[in-house]
Amino acid sequence: MELPGPQLRTLLELAGGATMTAAAAALGYTPGAVSQHIAALERATGAELVRRAGRRVELTDAGRTLAVHAERILAAQAAALAALERGRGEVAGRLVLGVFGSAAAVLLPPALHRLRARHPAVRVVSREVDVDQAYAEVCAGRVDLALGLDYPDAPLPRDGKVALVRLRTERFALAVPAGCPPREAARGSLRLAGAAELAWILPAPASYYGRAVRTACRRAGFEPRVAHEVTDTATSLAMVAAGLGVAPVTDLMLRLRSEGVTVASLEDPLERHLVVAVDAVARRRPPVAALIEALGEGAAGPGAGADGRTGGPEADRAADPSGGYGRPVAPRAAATRPRTGA
Repeated sequence: MELPGPQLRTLLELAGGATMTAAAAALGYTPGAVSQHIAALERATGAELVRRAGRRVELTDAGRTLAVHAERILAAQAAALAALERGRGEVAGRLVLGVFGSAAAVLLPPALHRLRARHPAVRVVSREVDVDQAYAEVCAGRVDLALGLDYPDAPLPRDGKVALVRLRTERFALAVPAGCPPREAARGSLRLAGAAELAWILPAPASYYGRAVRTACRRAGFEPRVAHEVTDTATSLAMVAAGLGVAPVTDLMLRLRSEGVTVASLEDPLERHLVVAVDAVARRRPPVAALIEALGEGAAGPGAGADGRTGGPEADRAADPSGGYGRPVAPRAAATRPRTGA
């Protein structure tokens, strides 16, 4: 009897009370794919695993029994692989890493170069994923680990099965048009409330990033007037440079584009954490640990966040607190523009 991991993960998602649609969204599948996974498991086991209950589905006794064992099977598979890799005496293996726009453009090349120099037997295949789907991609087993962004005002899920390893903490500043910044930003810093009347360039409110910024603005007493709803970071900054509005920005984001932009520090705390999402058991695999270490070193420098904060894995370290804000940013070479926002 063959019980593939993706199918077992689908059953576990339904065991948590999710609908077919919710399970599909959580795992990054279509509802049809979720149905196919369950049908395949039922053929393999010869048992009915789920039944309709109005618009929802519920697990049968057989489904609940398999769900209990499914969690153990998946954990045992990950633990066995980790033990085998540790027993080889070398760090080797193939990993699939999920990446998003600015991480792919800025952090990934030096991290892979560093990893290759230390552990040439580790092969990393990268796949661009929507940054908001990093957690789901790991849950579904489509990637071994994924770079993601976690916002205190819009946190990623936590269920114990996927660990979030913090690489860096960045504090947001506000990107404004160079040469003609709004008077609220003339002194080089401002409170969020001082930008209440400005036109904003933000991602959609359904995104973690969009929700986090809007939550911070509401805490400051206003609803941002979104003139342009844009996800792509380089596009957002180009629009700022063109005088079309203001946008939150971090040091990592500025590496994609800085021409024509002045940065004003924000007195209100607005942060994000660059994280690696990884299966809690698979995290013990030597090649996984080596890749996380390489990514963490790249995330920690050079270049501090808007308040100078950087961090290695699971730790934030203080750096130059000045950040150089309140003056035009020195031009940098343009990086390849990603399709997804940072």
